[in-house]
Amino acid sequence: MSTAEETTGGEVEPWEQVTPDAARRLLVAAVEAFAERGYHATTTRDIAGRAGMSPAALYIHYKTKEELLHRISRIGHDKALDILRTAARREGTAAERLADAVSSFVRWHAGRRTTARVVQYELDALGPEARAEIVALRRQVDAEVRGIIEDGVASGEFQVPDVQGTTLAVLSLCIDVARWFTVNGPRTPEQVGALYADLVLRMVGAGRPAPGPEADAPGAQR
Repeated sequence: MSTAEETTGGEVEPWEQVTPDAARRLLVAAVEAFAERGYHATTTRDIAGRAGMSPAALYIHYKTKEELLHRISRIGHDKALDILRTAARREGTAAERLADAVSSFVRWHAGRRTTARVVQYELDALGPEARAEIVALRRQVDAEVRGIIEDGVASGEFQVPDVQGTTLAVLSLCIDVARWFTVNGPRTPEQVGALYADLVLRMVGAGRPAPGPEADAPGAQR
């Protein structure tokens, strides 16, 4: 099984929604080629060859190379949004939901690093219409994380003076895992997810007492 199909945990990517089989094979081949060579350096001949097909066969299923990238991006962003939305809507405190969101999001980016690199770092290769669609999904991703942080601020669980900036920092931290994670490294996706969840809770001040008036009083202990 290819790296675009199997993760370190043995879970299979949701490519089964792509039919027929030839279209799925081409999509998986495109994920691997884009991750390895970059979108612009990859040709349709490269993709077809990886799928064991002729270049002419590719055009039966995808009109352009960009259509392949768009399909990959859409599937990947839908999955990312589902992960965060599920965590945001679970029962529990804001801290519990944020930890769940971060650990799940990080595990996805580590375990599905080949796909995640394409999904997260090839956005600018899309044309205006396709890019606008994916950007709209990214805004929804942002909104899910921002909503949890806002809930934590409102309940007094989090000490966050800049919710928007903190949301960007949290998402950037999680997404970057796809760039450096390797199965030969010292940590599993689960371990990295747990580590990042703890780091993010520290970032938002979870469990830290809210500063009172005495904190800024003259002569206050530092």
